[in-house]
Amino acid sequence: MKNQVLFMATTPWHANPTRKQEVAKRLSGCEILYFDPPITFIAPMKDKSLRPRLKAWKEEGEQVTENIVRYSLPPVMPFYNKYRVFNKMSAGRTARFVNEKAKEHGFEDPVLWVYHPSNVDAARKIAHSKLVYDCVDRHSGYPGIIDPVLVDEMESELARECDAVFATAQGLYDTLSRVSRHAFFLPNGANFEMFRKAAEPQERPEELKDIKTPIMGFVGAIQQCIDRELAAAVARLRPDWTFVFVGAPLAGVDVSMLEALPNVRLLGAKPHAEVPNYISAFDVCMNLFAAGDLSRDVSPLKFYEYLATGKPVVSTPQPLQVQDFADAVYIADGAEEFAAACERALHEPDDSKKLRRIEYGSRCSWDSRMKEMRMRLGELDILK
Repeated sequence: MKNQVLFMATTPWHANPTRKQEVAKRLSGCEILYFDPPITFIAPMKDKSLRPRLKAWKEEGEQVTENIVRYSLPPVMPFYNKYRVFNKMSAGRTARFVNEKAKEHGFEDPVLWVYHPSNVDAARKIAHSKLVYDCVDRHSGYPGIIDPVLVDEMESELARECDAVFATAQGLYDTLSRVSRHAFFLPNGANFEMFRKAAEPQERPEELKDIKTPIMGFVGAIQQCIDRELAAAVARLRPDWTFVFVGAPLAGVDVSMLEALPNVRLLGAKPHAEVPNYISAFDVCMNLFAAGDLSRDVSPLKFYEYLATGKPVVSTPQPLQVQDFADAVYIADGAEEFAAACERALHEPDDSKKLRRIEYGSRCSWDSRMKEMRMRLGELDILK
């Protein structure tokens, strides 16, 4: 009998791939129900584009791969990260929906795979044989209407009840290993084969064909933890360089300091498959994280994607994981130091660092990460 997995994701299946989709796609030999994350009942009041998602949970399941069927979870109460009672009110409805879909698909004693501390209350009501928590962020470090103490409490409860816990950063592992006997440190990775092609010349996207070089490039969503002020300061120091951002700012993230600069180009989000073509045009890849609890424990997908391309990488000291690659990338703190590091990156004397970056990228591929994850799950008799 196939392994059966109920996958409660925090990224919709059809969004640009993150760890959630990459892991699910590589759980070979598993029959998976992938549940897109819910929105709150009031979310469409702030963002009208979310209105269709209020009823998305009523749609039929979508067969997205041979072994994965996607569903949307029903809307939940707002402020669930601030008031536990609201989280518990939604948990029953979520669990009923998941149990119903599991029954329709003939799931018996499936593995329940979750990504957020708030899943703890629903998990207690969802029928399952094993429970896995894949922790990808310091969830209590996010801004917004949350109670960090409550989020940490829910996470501790969840980890304590899990049969396996994976953590993408050392700080997350240190926290979770105190409450789980089966916690493992497993950073994010990259689609190595896809991003490796950026190491070779590619046809430039139209938006970059007539752009002034050298190009300092960034890819990924522009979140609060991305150091826009640092990027703007470096751009002001080097008006002869062009700074390109491939990725959209998240709601509420101020990018006006970048928009005001003549040598900065904000290109918005691009389809994931096209991102390597943009990186191939970069002379230097920038990893830009502002200091803070959230940044410290991030395992940035973009960083591993940069490594796979072999392109020079200049990074802030956070997240801490970049320190493990100090012999292949340039780590700089502050605008002047960052600009100087970019200058050094532009004039590497030979290909030794480039080859080292590609080697690191290969070791950090999703296939390599999943090989280790499956080994751990097998040892614990969670997935055969």
